Amino acid sequence: MQLSCSIPLPETFRPGDILAFHRRDRQEIAERVSNACLQKAMLWREVPAYLSINFEPGLAKASLAIDGKVAEDCQPIFERMVRRMLGLTQRVEIFEEQYRDHPQLGTLIAQQPGLRVPVTATPFEALTWAVTGQQISVSAAVSVRRKLIVAANIRHSCGLLCYPDARQILDLPEETLRQAGFSTAKTRALRTLSALVASNELPLDAWVETLPVDVIREKLEAVRGIGPWTVNYGLLRGFGWLDGSLHGDVAVRRGLQTLLGAQDKISEESTKAWLARFPPWRALVGAHLWSAQATIV
Repeated sequence: MQLSCSIPLPETFRPGDILAFHRRDRQEIAERVSNACLQKAMLWREVPAYLSINFEPGLAKASLAIDGKVAEDCQPIFERMVRRMLGLTQRVEIFEEQYRDHPQLGTLIAQQPGLRVPVTATPFEALTWAVTGQQISVSAAVSVRRKLIVAANIRHSCGLLCYPDARQILDLPEETLRQAGFSTAKTRALRTLSALVASNELPLDAWVETLPVDVIREKLEAVRGIGPWTVNYGLLRGFGWLDGSLHGDVAVRRGLQTLLGAQDKISEESTKAWLARFPPWRALVGAHLWSAQATIV
């Protein structure tokens, strides 16, 4: 079974941002990235699938090759997923118009107009990536993520391995997760999150359409090992929500220090207070600070 769509892109669209985000793992076991194409294996309704997004001037052409059949009409869901992944649901033009003359943000906007935040194929992937990346470097998190994908061992016919869903993670023994590099606390958080998603107590796919941010935050923060940074990062990368404060992120604080020309490191509280001036765009501001220093988180 195959789905496909062509999506017009804004004049200021930056395909390089999308490609760079998915190029984090140079071993390319689950994603392959070229100068103008993303290829990714994923689970679609629990069936291995192969996503391809090709960028042409002003256009993104996407296809999904599914190793089997699914019962429902998936075309609208597929198109919405692609648009979300490309950041096309993010009204960044409003942000840029509002702050292009701001003494600090105006500089970032002028340097990187049209910046959108790449979003993962599923919210579950974003949330589990956020748990994986807690308090370790991006390179270390990429290594742990790779080992998780290898341990799950769900392969599409194209040869790429699929990122596991909640049920596949629950099928992995705790010792396997520990051997992949997850700490005891992260293993517990990952398994609890997976159990809640598998039982539909965390209906992530439904939340993509409704985005009840307060409900999502309450449910996720009730999971031991998931705090505000993990929630805000998951909302950003999984749903494209642009107002989560990322003041707990080291790279955001480092970017703000550079932007403000401060000699001393900027604290979490000071970063939180500075970002608080810019609702509903606090996470987008954080993404601009990442991009200004070429940091992919």
